[in-house]
Amino acid sequence: MFSSPVRTVVVSELDPATPIPPGTTLLDVREQDEWDAGHAPGAWHIPLGELPRRVSELPVEGRILVVCRSGSRSARATAWLEQVGYDAANLDGGMVAWAGAGLPVV
Repeated sequence: MFSSPVRTVVVSELDPATPIPPGTTLLDVREQDEWDAGHAPGAWHIPLGELPRRVSELPVEGRILVVCRSGSRSARATAWLEQVGYDAANLDGGMVAWAGAGLPVV
């Protein structure tokens, strides 16, 4: 179901003022406890194991930028989303890189 390589976005490419680009959905595929510990404002949350069942919740227009803790699970999710027709990219380094760059976490 999942494969690689996938398109990636590095945190340094994001605008600190608006880190989620217009027309982009930030999808966090971490588990609930990881999400509860802190996530990017405005992110959607669908754990990786639920993604095939819940993919219809995602918008079909625009890019899906996928994030997890460090980039591994999100790379698998990105590959799968691309296979089923979404414009998806993986956030390299995940929430570790996001928080490390000083981007907001709630």
